[in-house]
Amino acid sequence: MKIIKKIGWLALLAFVVIQFIPTEKNNGEMASLDVFTYETNPSPQVKTILKNACYDCHSNVTNYPWYHSIAPVNFWINHHVEEGKEHLNFSNWSKYSSRKKEHKMEEFWEEVEEKHMPLNSYTWTHGDAVLTDEEIAMVVTWAKEVEREYKYQQQR
Repeated sequence: MKIIKKIGWLALLAFVVIQFIPTEKNNGEMASLDVFTYETNPSPQVKTILKNACYDCHSNVTNYPWYHSIAPVNFWINHHVEEGKEHLNFSNWSKYSSRKKEHKMEEFWEEVEEKHMPLNSYTWTHGDAVLTDEEIAMVVTWAKEVEREYKYQQQR
């Protein structure tokens, strides 16, 4: 029984200590999304969907939940944000070539259409990010049109 008590105290101590390990937040400005919004011209409904279901992990603007300040949850959330931004970062849209933008939009609508995005681990705690079939269709239609526009620009 003494060993279990010692393990419990060590676990508690480790939990307390990791609370003091700082994590970097993804606190960019909404203005970083202006180029993306201007170029892709999403409808107000699509803008809302993007804000609720995409931007936290795929932009430089993350709206953190209260539990982000608790380790090890904050490490897990930061890892998701970093990984999401590696695949697609709407805040870096101006840095992408037209070809890359076209490709990113194709990947984007495919992931949404196949219901791979947003991730289940995200929607469990963000109910407004759960997309209805109608919302999925709206986003996919918009993204396909944007993809076509970038493809057309390259052909000119």
